[in-house]
Amino acid sequence: MSETPWHKKLIGGFKRTSDKLGENLTGLFTKSALDEDTLDEIEEALIVSDLGPGMAGRVRERLADGRYERGIDEAGIRQLVAEEVEKVLAPVARPLEVEAFPRPQVILVIGVNGSGKTTTIAKLAHLFLEQDYGVMLAAGDTFRAAAIGQLKVWAERIGVPIVSGPEGGDSAGIVWDAVKQATATGIDVLIVDTAGRLQNKRELMDELAKIRRVLGRLNPAAPHDVVLVLDATTGQNALSQIEIFKEVAGVTGLVMTKLDGTARGGVLVAAAEKFGLPIHAIGVGETLDDLRPFDPKELAGAIAGTER
Repeated sequence: MSETPWHKKLIGGFKRTSDKLGENLTGLFTKSALDEDTLDEIEEALIVSDLGPGMAGRVRERLADGRYERGIDEAGIRQLVAEEVEKVLAPVARPLEVEAFPRPQVILVIGVNGSGKTTTIAKLAHLFLEQDYGVMLAAGDTFRAAAIGQLKVWAERIGVPIVSGPEGGDSAGIVWDAVKQATATGIDVLIVDTAGRLQNKRELMDELAKIRRVLGRLNPAAPHDVVLVLDATTGQNALSQIEIFKEVAGVTGLVMTKLDGTARGGVLVAAAEKFGLPIHAIGVGETLDDLRPFDPKELAGAIAGTER
């Protein structure tokens, strides 16, 4: 496999995850045929590696059905895991495509505060700029002055226009202005930051519904995407966030960040298997270039530790 800068980041980003898998599998291998107890232990090791019970169950089934009279070593298990992970990731690895007509394509970005939402918006904008699309940002998270300020800094840094208002302002009004400006200036992609508080689900749902109504009056197809940003370091909590945000916001796709700072990268696989939502990109670092769409085979190898 090519040693591109992204490939190196991917392997480095998932090192803790693949190391954790190795630690959990240590001591489980025998030179004799696999018995039920060993299969149980291997299945449990995969579950505690955050790969999810579905993935663990399928690997166990393959081991049980296979001809392993002479047992199997760690490398063999990792290869099986890589193959099964690739099967799960292949249908959901879908980059965000700019297809809206008329323009702009409106992307609502949601996620709890602290998930890396604002930074992810900047990285997505950077990704679109690399593809020669015109990009505009809208600071729709008016609940926090810090969110507005941070998005303004990013907009200036990457050189894209931004529509914003005061703290406590009307999010839907900002989105209205942004769509009008984006349409008038021929912008291809409008990325909208939204409030990230889940303490009051009803309030958040009402706010997002208002934004949708406003968008619908300007472009019945908008929003074209509702992207949930997840922090991989929260592990299984990320799965409950998907559940909640699907209910309140109609999530259409996922971006998972901070995969380089955790041993819980397996939760990406659990999310793919449980929800089947498109995973548009993953983040494995702090720089603008560290958020990218992924190749399922390459990512499966990084998670399982078969690629070095």
